[in-house]
Order: sequence, then structure tokens, then C-alpha cells
Amino acid sequence: MDTKINILEKFVAEYKDKYFEKEIIYEDGILGDIRKVQVKLLDEKFLPSRQLENILNKQIRRARYPMEVAITGQFSSGKSTFLNALLSRNILPTGITPVTSKVNFINYGEEYKLKITYYSGAQEYAPIESISDFTDQRQHEMNDIKYLTLYAPMNILKDISFVDTPGLNSQSQSDTDTTRRVLRDVGGIIWLTLIDNAGKMSESEVLEEYMEHFKEKSLCVLNQKDKFTQDQVETTTKYVSEKFDKFFAKVVPISAKMALESRAHQKDILLKDEYDGMLGELKKELFAKNIDDIDFSNQKIKAIKENIRQIENSDVSVNTQLIEDSNIKEVIDFIKNTIQPQATEAKEYAIKRDLKGICDILIAEYNTIIGVYDALIDLLEKSENEVLEEFESIYKKHSKDLYTVYNSLESIMEKIAQESYKNIKTKTSHRFQESKGSFLSGDKIEKFDYTTYWIDSDNIYKSLFYDDQTIDKMFKRSIKLLKNIELNTDASFRDVYENIKSKIGSWQEPYELIKKNREIASDSEFSNTRHFAAKVYENVLSSYQRAILENISAFRKKFAYFNGALSYSYIQTTQATISYFEQQIIESEELYKKEPTKFSIQHPRKEDIFAKLKTNFAFEKIEDFLTSKRNYLYKVVKYSKTQYLEINEDRVKFVKSKKEEYLSKVEDLKKIKEEI
Repeated sequence: MDTKINILEKFVAEYKDKYFEKEIIYEDGILGDIRKVQVKLLDEKFLPSRQLENILNKQIRRARYPMEVAITGQFSSGKSTFLNALLSRNILPTGITPVTSKVNFINYGEEYKLKITYYSGAQEYAPIESISDFTDQRQHEMNDIKYLTLYAPMNILKDISFVDTPGLNSQSQSDTDTTRRVLRDVGGIIWLTLIDNAGKMSESEVLEEYMEHFKEKSLCVLNQKDKFTQDQVETTTKYVSEKFDKFFAKVVPISAKMALESRAHQKDILLKDEYDGMLGELKKELFAKNIDDIDFSNQKIKAIKENIRQIENSDVSVNTQLIEDSNIKEVIDFIKNTIQPQATEAKEYAIKRDLKGICDILIAEYNTIIGVYDALIDLLEKSENEVLEEFESIYKKHSKDLYTVYNSLESIMEKIAQESYKNIKTKTSHRFQESKGSFLSGDKIEKFDYTTYWIDSDNIYKSLFYDDQTIDKMFKRSIKLLKNIELNTDASFRDVYENIKSKIGSWQEPYELIKKNREIASDSEFSNTRHFAAKVYENVLSSYQRAILENISAFRKKFAYFNGALSYSYIQTTQATISYFEQQIIESEELYKKEPTKFSIQHPRKEDIFAKLKTNFAFEKIEDFLTSKRNYLYKVVKYSKTQYLEINEDRVKFVKSKKEEYLSKVEDLKKIKEEI
């Protein structure tokens, strides 16, 4: 029983796993929000690009990345010294000329190291001690370097990434432009200035140009307070706070030098340096010897251990006073309590704004594709009246030509009728009639002469068909004229298709090469659109061509039958007509012979011959084919128009169905954007 239950439970689990969509649980906060959007935008129905995947991953990295605080100001204001104080090490080069020629990103890392990123995209790592080789304008011109990233194992860098910038009045305009871009993008700004330069006209002009829009995230730090009395510091701080109120949320006086001195001699920092040294020595021993052979009484290790004992027993009161007098803690508190909350909120807002922007870009790109289908739909719909008029013009133009053929055939009938009538000749014949005689002589048979008619068919045939082949020539002219009409009508129908093809070809040309406007758009979607444009014959045009060719074929078959009938039957038809009237003469003569008072010998009239010829030539069909209001051309054109409208409606529906696929995706993207 338990086995059966286990099998059933396994089956249910597998069924749920296969047929039930698993609910994805996202973490709270901006990371969860990004992942929700990422899953939706990378749905396979959107055929997402690699670039879209990369930019969404970049947003995740951005959300995880610590808040960035830029350190900026005019040159020689002590930016590098200030950062060294925060980092507790003399890492960044300092000097009397603008030495920071590159943007330096100072990030958290498990160990001190330097990453150099070049404009080419190449990267390399170097010891942190060599940083001046890549930043100090006094030593090198490093035009190929884009930026530097300094990694340090400091807790403050887990939450805050510092950006050391070239000054706003650097010797290089490119440095100034770089700093301007950084100020726009970072979460907070620390403007560092020397306390004795603060408030000067030159600085005021720089602030007006670059800092006017960043007050809420900006802190003004007045450096070198250790060179002035407390009263001077307070007076200057108040003056700067009032004068630069529109640029900074707060003004704080500090001594970067005192902070660096104090932090460089703090117990925890000194101890860490000694432990790092000891670890280095142990590594050397370990790599050089087996673990059992390591000499823990190594003189260097002994010295390090002694240093550690001295540090642990040292008096830290002096350092504590130095850190307090430097006022660096107020800067750190402002960063954590004011800038960081604002920056977190601003970052979330910026990320959501960018995610919406990504949706807008994708929507715009889909609208570009939709525009391709709209252009074709518009073309097909607007072409309807023009194409119908072209069909109508075929009927109007070639109907006149068909009348000409009809008149020429009628002239032939008249010619044959005239020649036949002209060759009805008279002859004397006789009949015998019984008449009553006298009583003595009895009845007798009398002979009576009478005039009768005969048709000289040999002369007719000779005149019409043999001597100068008059009728043959007339028929051939009519057949040739009919053939020309057939060819011209064929060409006219083909012209209708060529016009449709030309219009669609004009639509096709630019869209066969259509490309996405933005990198994150789907390569596959635009490839499919190019493929659709390239295959427009199979998708759209072939239906029109097939219908027109079918109608041309039917029309030409009718012409071929008509031509054949005219080419091979006119002599036989003439013979049959003459035979008919010859028989009429014979029959009427026989009746006359029997009852001359009651019957007369028939003399065929010209109009009767003409009528009989038209009957024998099936002129009713000829008239229906050539001249009736609903002749064959009229019927073909009417059918072509109806067929074209049906095909056009069908093709428009087909194109609209393709367009609907993209409209649906646009609606999905709008919903994703609304939910951000």
C-alpha cells in the first residue's frame, strides 16, 4: 500500500513540475524589482538580444554597487591627502601641481590592488604602490588610460565607493569635462577647498558653472583648519555657509593632515599592518619549506610580534585627540546620515527610470517594425481604387478594338452575301401539265416554259476564294487584328500586376535592409522583419500574380478557340449557306411545278443570304464575345476586379495578423513598464 502511495505522490509531483508554472519568489528591494523586470524582458517571446541581457545585468551590478561619492574641487585643495586620510594610507600621490590626471575609483576589495582600464577596453593589474606611475602628471602622460580602480580592504568601502577626480580648474580641459560627467552621475559630492581660498571670486565662478544643481547631495569641506585659530575657522565656515548656501547642504572645516596622522597611528590600523607583515613572512616560509620545518623563531617574525605587543600597550589618547580635532568624523557622519539615504533613494529612482527607459526603447523599436507592416497595409488599401480603375480601363480600351473586329467580320459576311447574290442566275426550264382536250381528241399533256434560278457557286468560290483570295485576306486581317487585341489585353492585365509589383517593390527596398536603432533591441525581430520584406513575393505578390495569370490564360483560350473557328470554317460555312439556298430554290421549284398558281419559285434575297451566313457563322456567339454589353472581356474584367478585392482583403488581413503579433508585444512591454 505504501509503495502505491509513493508512486502516486511521485506522479503528482512530476505532473505539477511539468504542467504547473512555478511561482518565482523575488527578494525585497530594488534587486528584486530588477530581477522581475529582467525575467519578463528576457522572455523568449521577445527574442531578446545579448545587449539587452547585458544591460539588465549591468542594472543588477549597479544596484549592488556601493554609493559613489565624488571628491572634487580646485587643484591643490588636498583631495588626494583627504582620501588618504579616509583610507588611512598614503596611497594616492600628493603634490603642489594637479597630479590626479585620471579618474580614480576607490572600491572595496579583499586586498590592496590597482586595476588600470584602457580606452581600448584592455585591463591590467598592478601593485597599489605603483599608482603614481599612472596618475601623476609630474611623471607621465598616460593618454591611453581611461580610468583607474583602486581596491582596498576597508569596511567603509563596502557601503561607499569614492571617486577621486581631476580638478575643475585642472590644466587639462578633458580632465574638467570628465569631472563634470562624474558630478552628474554620483550619489554624493564632497567639494574640497583650502580654508584660506574659500569664498574667493575664482571659486565662486567655478561653483556657479558646475555645482548649481547638486546642493542636496553636496558637502563643502574646508581643508587645513589646523593652520588657523578656532575663531578664524568659525568665521570662515559661517561666511562660506551663507555665501554658498545654494551649492551645499553643509559646510564642514577639517584638517586632512591631522586626520591622516591620527588614522595612520590608530591601533587597529597599525595592528593590521603588522599582522599583514607577519602573514607575508609566514607565506615565504611556507613556500620555501615544508610546514614541519617552518622556523617560528624567525628574527623578522619575532620583530613583528614585538611591534604588536608595543602597539597593544601604547597610549591612544593622543591619536584620539587628533582624530577629534581633525573633524573628519563629521564628514563621515554626513556621508552616512545625509548623502547615503538620499543616494540610495536616488539610485533606486534612477534604476527604475532607466528600466522604464529600456521598455520605452524596446517599444519604440517594435513600433519601428510595426511601421513596416503599417506601410504595406496602407499601400495595399490605398492602391485598391487605382487597381480597379486599371482593370476598368482594360475593358474600355479593348472593347473598342473588339467592335472593330466585329465590324470587319460583318463586312466579310456582307461581301460573301453580295457575291452570292450577284451569282444567282436565271435559266429557262419547262414543265408538263395535263390539259383537257375536245371530246374527240381527249386530254393532252402540254409543255410550258418558265424562268427559274440557279446559283453559280463555282464563280462565287472562284471570285471569293481562289482568284485573289479576297475573303481569305479579309479573314486573315480580322484574325490578325483579333490576335493583336489578345496580346494587348494580355499586356494590359500584366501591366496591372506590374503596377502592384512596382508599388510593393518600392515598399520592399528600404525594409530589406532595416536595422535596429538601439543596441538593446532584438536582432532576431529585425532579422525576421527583413526576411518578411525579402519574401514579400511569396507572402503577398504571388497571390495577385497567380490570379491575373489564370484570367489571362482563360481569356487566351477563348481567343484561341475563336481564332481557330474563324480560320478553318469560313469556306465550309459559305458552301453550306450556298447549298441551303440552292436547296430552297429546288424545293420551291418542285412546288411550283405541281401548283404554279399557288407557289412561286424563290429568288434568295441579299439580306436573307446575309442573315443565313451570320447564323451559320454563329454570329450570335461572336456578338456575345465581341460587342455585347456583357461580352467576354467584360466578364473577365469584372471577375478580375472581384477576385482582386478578395485577394487584397485576404493579404491585408495576413499582414495585419503579423502586425498584431508586434502590437501584442508592445502591450506586454507597456504593462511591464507600468509595473516597475
